[in-house]
Amino acid sequence: MANGDSIQKRLNKVRPPRVQMTYDVEIGDAIENKELPFVLGVVGDYGGNAQKEQKRLKDRRFVNIDNDNFDEVLAGVEPVAQFQAPNRLTGDGDLAVELHFRSMADFRPEAIVQQVEPLARLLDARSKLADLRNKLAGNDRLEDILTDVLQNTDQLAKLKPAAEE
Repeated sequence: MANGDSIQKRLNKVRPPRVQMTYDVEIGDAIENKELPFVLGVVGDYGGNAQKEQKRLKDRRFVNIDNDNFDEVLAGVEPVAQFQAPNRLTGDGDLAVELHFRSMADFRPEAIVQQVEPLARLLDARSKLADLRNKLAGNDRLEDILTDVLQNTDQLAKLKPAAEE
């Protein structure tokens, strides 16, 4: 940034903070209004990983979190989400899901899909089909060849064992 200030510091110059706590102080005969800074401290296990050994409460230190270091702090916490989800792909049983988050980008749908193996395979197949569709656009000869192959069941039967190898 040009002047080195964070966005939050620049916004504070423009608008007052939402939380303002004040108290009155008597100084001699005058009453002066003092403002207290709003500081929030939160202590807990936010990683969700029961296997990871936690520091003792007295050994934990506060970490200042802002827009600039949020991903770094998130990677340090190493949050994990473990759960069972209905397997809608095959319809049988539940799917064990374990998601790891190292940055805010890991919360995006495509990043979550990459962490679930059956979904990652489906996304890969979808990408390959989209690439094939794009190659077919305007290529009449390739389209005719693929149509001919797909309609000829004898050729498909011959190709199937080769594809499984």
